[in-house]
Amino acid sequence: MTDAFSEDHEQVVFCHDRETGLRAIIALHSTALGPALGGTRFHPYPSTEAALADVLHLSRGMTSKNAVAGLDHGGGKGVIIGDPATDKTEPLLEAYGRFVESLGGRYVTACDVGTYVADMDVVARTCRTVTGRSESQGGAGDSSVLTALGVFQGMRAAAEAAWGEPTLAGRRVGVAGVGKVGRLLTGLLADDGARVVVTDVSADAVARVVAEHPGTEVVADVEALVREPLDVYSPCALGDALTTEVVEVLQARVVCGGANNQLARPEVGDLLERRGIVYAPDFVVNGGGVIQVADELHGFSFERARQRTLGIFDTTAAVLRTAREEGVTTAVAADRLAARRVDAVPADRRMWLPAR
Repeated sequence: MTDAFSEDHEQVVFCHDRETGLRAIIALHSTALGPALGGTRFHPYPSTEAALADVLHLSRGMTSKNAVAGLDHGGGKGVIIGDPATDKTEPLLEAYGRFVESLGGRYVTACDVGTYVADMDVVARTCRTVTGRSESQGGAGDSSVLTALGVFQGMRAAAEAAWGEPTLAGRRVGVAGVGKVGRLLTGLLADDGARVVVTDVSADAVARVVAEHPGTEVVADVEALVREPLDVYSPCALGDALTTEVVEVLQARVVCGGANNQLARPEVGDLLERRGIVYAPDFVVNGGGVIQVADELHGFSFERARQRTLGIFDTTAAVLRTAREEGVTTAVAADRLAARRVDAVPADRRMWLPAR
């Protein structure tokens, strides 16, 4: 088994439903700040161990993301093992909802890679702690809208740190992955006057972005994109986007994107620092989505969630400033900010339990 259990997760649940073929894992890293909140990823993992490693990594990141965002939620994540294009069925999603419901409110789920608003509507048939549902079902709809806005605000703050102005106007920005978040981010960047270069494994996704924003440039793949003369590199697909090899060839002055867990290893943060690259930590800038779905639990107000998401600019600026003042990497500064919130909770109150 993976050694990631050393990351001190509160609870890990393996889920199997024979009738539907569901195989899933739900990981609750921490409920110190409240019920764990995090999306469900549907992905064709090569093995159960690979799925476990991913869900442990992702759920730990959600603790930090929710803490930095100022939410009263801990960190959790779910993964469903399978190909969403062929294995996803309504009975399977309903079975998954029953497992989430069995946790008694300790885990609140939402959309992630491979799951969508319509899927959350199905999960909600058998589970009460579901967010990211459609507006017709009382939900907030697609959380990618505010995720992209938050990344854009974080990028503006990083631009100010790098060049003295909180704008991407005239800057060449490379976006890797133009699915949910990357596509919307491309629009925000284009509106701000940036020159956007994109790549994606999906030709359809690229074609859609180019049709919406005709000035968008396209390169063949991520390997080509990171070698482009960029001002900003924005990873918006899956995690581990920033490896030693990538950072060594990267020409961008700023890295800021929507993907989770971008640093393949902690030492990559040190390499970014040594190369003078301003890294806006992913869990700081991509918190708009969790802000949106968390607001749904309290009677959703898009404007309220949007205003809170705009605050990611100030949070990112504070992290970048703290890193400079304390002589640490931005990743360490962000981790410290999150840890301070969690550590402030008395030890005997760090597990959230439903009211009796």
